[in-house]
Amino acid sequence: MNPSSIVQQQYSELLQAVTDAKPSLAEVERCAQLIADVLQAGGKVLTAGNGGSAADALHLSEELVGRYKNNRRALPAIALTADATALTCIGNDFGFDQIFSRQVEALGASGDVLVLFTSSGNSQNLILALQAAKSRGVRTVALLGRGGGKLKGLADIEWIVPSSIGARVQELQTWALHVILEVVEDRLLS
Repeated sequence: MNPSSIVQQQYSELLQAVTDAKPSLAEVERCAQLIADVLQAGGKVLTAGNGGSAADALHLSEELVGRYKNNRRALPAIALTADATALTCIGNDFGFDQIFSRQVEALGASGDVLVLFTSSGNSQNLILALQAAKSRGVRTVALLGRGGGKLKGLADIEWIVPSSIGARVQELQTWALHVILEVVEDRLLS
C-alpha cells in the first residue's frame, strides 16, 4: 500500500467507528456523570490501563489534577500506571496480574471511582483491579473495545467502542475521556 491508500483506509475506518458509536453515546454520558458525581461528592478517581491504554489512564488523571479547559480547583485523581516503583515492586513480589489490584486495595475507598481503559477487555490485571474495587465499595467505569472481552458486564458503567480495530478503539476512548473532562468541568464550575 502507498501512504495515500493507508491514509484513506485509516480515515474510512475512523469514520465508520464514529458512525457505529452513535447509538451508544448515552453510555459515554453515564460514565461522565458517574465520575462527576464522585468528584462532586469529594471522592477520587483512580485510573488504569496497559500500553496505549495506560497513556489514556494517565491523560485522564493529569487533566483532572491539572486542568482541561478551565482554571478550577485541582481534582483528586491517581493514575495507577504512573508509579514505576509500585508497578515493579508489585509485579516482582506478586505478579503482573496484581499490579493494579494491590494499588486499589491501598488507595481506593468507598466513594471513589476506578476508570479502566482497555481495547480488548481481556487483561487479567484490570479484571482483578475491578474486583478489588468492588470489594472496597469503589464504583467502576470501563471503557472497552472489541466487544468488551472478559470485562464486559462487570463494571458499574461501561462503554464499548463498536470496533474490532485497536487503534480506532483507542481514538474513540480518547474522545470519550475528553467528553468526561468537559462534563466534569461544566458540572464543577456551575
